[in-house]
Amino acid sequence: MTENTTQGRREADRVRIFDTTLRDGEQSPGISLNKAEKLEIANQLARLGVDIIEAGFPITSPGDFEAVQAIAREVHGPVICGLSRTSFQDIDAAWKAIKDSERPRIHTFIATSDIHIERKLQTTRDDVKGQARAAVAHAKQYTDDVEFSPEDGSRSDVEFMAEVIQIALDEGATTINVPDTVGYTMPHEYGAMFEELYRLVPDLRNVVVSVHCHNDLGLAVANSFAGLQAGCRQVECAVNGIGERAGNASLEEIVMLLHTRESSVALWTGANTREIARTSRLVSRLTGYNVQPNKAIVGRNAFAHEAGIHQDGVLKERTTYEIMDATTIGLETNSIVLGKHSGRHALRKALEELGFEVEGPALNTAFRRFKDLADKKKAITALDLEAIVSDEMRQSPESFVLESFDIEASSNRAPLAHVAVRMPGGEVAEGNFTGDGPVDAFFSAINAATGHEARLKEYHVSAVTGGRDALGEVTVLLELNGFLASGQGVSTDILEASGRAYLRALSNALSESAAAEAEHHLRRAGAVETPTP
Repeated sequence: MTENTTQGRREADRVRIFDTTLRDGEQSPGISLNKAEKLEIANQLARLGVDIIEAGFPITSPGDFEAVQAIAREVHGPVICGLSRTSFQDIDAAWKAIKDSERPRIHTFIATSDIHIERKLQTTRDDVKGQARAAVAHAKQYTDDVEFSPEDGSRSDVEFMAEVIQIALDEGATTINVPDTVGYTMPHEYGAMFEELYRLVPDLRNVVVSVHCHNDLGLAVANSFAGLQAGCRQVECAVNGIGERAGNASLEEIVMLLHTRESSVALWTGANTREIARTSRLVSRLTGYNVQPNKAIVGRNAFAHEAGIHQDGVLKERTTYEIMDATTIGLETNSIVLGKHSGRHALRKALEELGFEVEGPALNTAFRRFKDLADKKKAITALDLEAIVSDEMRQSPESFVLESFDIEASSNRAPLAHVAVRMPGGEVAEGNFTGDGPVDAFFSAINAATGHEARLKEYHVSAVTGGRDALGEVTVLLELNGFLASGQGVSTDILEASGRAYLRALSNALSESAAAEAEHHLRRAGAVETPTP
């Protein structure tokens, strides 16, 4: 066994973190990340120290292809992985997207459960075996690093699935991932399945075996851990547990489980745990998916104590009620970093310490936002800087921009909102509308200005930091033309943050609609197949 010389850990006990936030996580309803946002998340994942980033599913759309390609070219450290079905067209697209990475991986999959074979694929077991063989062989022509997954593995006949896995291994697959695609299995069943697979396919001991669990029954982390105990050494997970339906196994929970209980389980990861909190905040901010207060590890109540007995115990000795130190995941970043008289150099240095590389016009914009905020707050914290810089990075040339607004309100008549919106083409459009309240009037006026009748589905307001002068962060989920899209805005003025959030959600919805229309035309022309992630 190879030893880790710095910490005395066995390399055989190292668990690889395969992050699928940008692929499976982004499939959550309402999430619509642009290329710049995906790059920002990918760079933060690299700082977090994940081993593999599944950057996307390149065949699904030109936008996804471009984002994966940009990540492959610009993000250094982790393996950059592209997902594909077994068709050569999918595999070719995945390779074209990731080929410029320092460490490219193709991940191909096909279902092995009878319900998927018969009802979804409408084919036979023999055909599945043939497709698996051809797909892995084709992928190996491009790269030595090929991962294969038998989709819906936990509901598959284990002996048939073992045959398919052996075929993938014979063709050169270097990672075998057996997913609990629909979150159906239980820990003891999942562990037993792997024990049987190791018996049926002895060659599995010569490659990395991976788990990918969904949270439909709330068991994604427990099932993932059961797979690790059975011998697997890669976990596929997502930041904040986002993903299809009830989501994926939560990256922060898996990492901190292994970190906190390493002496008991003898497993470890290479993740930099001090980057967990900031990664969670970034993903929440960019996706619009708020983290529930009682979420393990990263929820705002995860290290809070309300009961007097608990408070008394923690004041006397933290470990009476806390099994982890909050600083271990980077929760001390609410420190004051800049003051009102700080200049550009101080701002750039502070941003670099936070992991942001901002130069030129982007630095000028960040400096303007910083100065505006400094006029309203006594001190600027790291969380404030994260919020305003991320807020600016979300703005794309194709987005609507809030130029100005005014809301007239009194106790004896409905609020009247006036807005001016800069359109993607550069012209400014104005709209006026009344509503049941200031926010309703504001959003209706935006609809009037832009000419789009979006429907508000969800509206959330939270404070970035404490205090009366805190930045407010607004998240909006709206529906337009059958598409759900979210947007976020940050400001000390909640109405301004609301307008920013609504316009970004509207921009995202229109982008999704345009992409779907383009894909529809391509599909009618036979250029793409219908994706089945």
